[in-house]
Amino acid sequence: MAHLLGTQSLHVALPDRVLLDDITVGIDEGDRIGVVGRNGDGKSTLLRLLARTQEPDEGRVTVRGGVRVGVLTQQDEATAGASVRDRVVGDRPEYEWASDARIRDVLAGLLDGIALDAQLSDLSGGQLRRVHLAELLVGDWDVLLLDEPTNHLDVEGIAWLAEHLRRRWSAKDGGLVVITHDRWFLDAVCTRMWEVHDGIVEPFEGGYAAYVLQRVERDRQAAAIESKRQNLMRKELAWLRRGAPARTSKPKFRIDAANELIAGEPPVRDTVELTQLATSRLGRDVIDVLDVDAGYGDVTVLEDVTVHIGPADRIGILGPNGAGKSTLLALITGDLEPLSGRVKRGKTVTVRQVSQRLEGLQEHLDSRVSDVVGRYRSSFRAGKDEVSPGQLLERLGFTAAHQKVKVGALSGGQQRRLDLLLTLLEEPNVLVLDEPTNDMDTDMLAAMEDLLDTWPGPLLVVSHDRYLLERITDMQYAVLDGTVRHVPGGVEQYLELRAASEGRAAGGGRSAGGANSASSADAGAVDGDSGTSSGASTLSGAEAHAAQKELGAVERRMQKLEKRTTSLHATLAAHDQSDYQGLQEITAQLREVEQENESLEERWLELSELLG
Repeated sequence: MAHLLGTQSLHVALPDRVLLDDITVGIDEGDRIGVVGRNGDGKSTLLRLLARTQEPDEGRVTVRGGVRVGVLTQQDEATAGASVRDRVVGDRPEYEWASDARIRDVLAGLLDGIALDAQLSDLSGGQLRRVHLAELLVGDWDVLLLDEPTNHLDVEGIAWLAEHLRRRWSAKDGGLVVITHDRWFLDAVCTRMWEVHDGIVEPFEGGYAAYVLQRVERDRQAAAIESKRQNLMRKELAWLRRGAPARTSKPKFRIDAANELIAGEPPVRDTVELTQLATSRLGRDVIDVLDVDAGYGDVTVLEDVTVHIGPADRIGILGPNGAGKSTLLALITGDLEPLSGRVKRGKTVTVRQVSQRLEGLQEHLDSRVSDVVGRYRSSFRAGKDEVSPGQLLERLGFTAAHQKVKVGALSGGQQRRLDLLLTLLEEPNVLVLDEPTNDMDTDMLAAMEDLLDTWPGPLLVVSHDRYLLERITDMQYAVLDGTVRHVPGGVEQYLELRAASEGRAAGGGRSAGGANSASSADAGAVDGDSGTSSGASTLSGAEAHAAQKELGAVERRMQKLEKRTTSLHATLAAHDQSDYQGLQEITAQLREVEQENESLEERWLELSELLG
């Protein structure tokens, strides 16, 4: 494969550290490279060096003659007086660009709903990002360098971009380098990975999933090598201690160093241990949104919404930008009162939300990180351990230096991490996350997912990060056309529904047959128009829709209770039979689970009879 673009011995130093050291990498025809690494380790700097918009302190960038390089940075500029048309197609006549299949595809995929005559200064940040991406993609490039292209794109937009990049060149043509925290996108598009860390760029074959496996194996081998080195140092220390006093007094610095090794050195990377914190007790009734219409003033955003949130439900919320996802969250958190219907909350329910705007940090911007956490308590229960504020922050990846920094001076990813920590310290029992992945690197996302895996209460997540949703939620709801519906098929079913909806809006001409027929059947069931059962015919469309959703929720809860019952029976059988108090506690839990299951079975029968 022919070489397109590369670097030779690049070196970039900051005042306090070396950012990139002796970096030699190359991009050949057919390469699709994803770049990952911690925030601040030099990913964007590497991209700017490849684009030749930043000069290295040492080394050089080489580009094959005639190669055209297109670049998308994270900075979106709204030129005063310029329109979307000016930015994307320039002064080319309409007949010229409208006859170009690539331009039509980009406009349909990215600028649907954005008028070409709209002024750039009037666009939102997300719309402006789409315009910049469209401006780049309509061009004819041999190499594309993309810095966070999925920012502000919804699930549909991300899927479109992945498909566009897959089809843009043949398998042996073109080159792509992309920085993104969207792991689904990396797996969908990339065939190689670069990890930027500790001043180096380490290559991996395959997409994100393959990179994770290779990195685990690399870390395992490094741990084995470190273990051997530690054993050697222990032997040396033992030898030193057996020597004569005069002899051991001379190499004291070596003894100190060996003692430090035995205590254990910190790993090369900052370890991030996110620990489950105690939560207040959650009763059987959590939150029920019942036949709710919601909106603002005279504008109705959502109609006839019914959502049941149980004690262990983990729900992902999907929908295009502006569909009403934030309105649904506001109903659940209590920040918005319904126009009709009601929202029923359990007596012990405490809801906390981590918002996109980091509102919980606004009052702390001039305070040091350690002081902010210390205001909550002098010590915290983290699992079985009692830890100080400083220790808790270290477990969250805040070094001693970071703890002394003012909150306002932290990076976006650090602020989001701190906001999540402060939310957990308030000990809620229902957690709501609105776009939690913004500004986070892939390592931090993985650590946050580990934390959320151990979260014991209900969890609601709004995100365009498909990987995150499929990783941490058990069920998904879609906000579409002013309604909220359960999508058992997850993100794939949601995308099919969106495609079918767009096909109907365009007269059905662009819909794929299989997806459209399946989605149409789904849509008919949701609208209550199918009328295939005698029981359903006695219900209105909205009532059938609500009953069907409740039936699904009841079935899922019964499945979880069945597993819980099996687990408690096993615990009871293995428990010390002389521990009467412990046996009573387990028996009481078992009785409570069985009672709840009985009531759910009765409700299941009622709903089944209603639906026929």
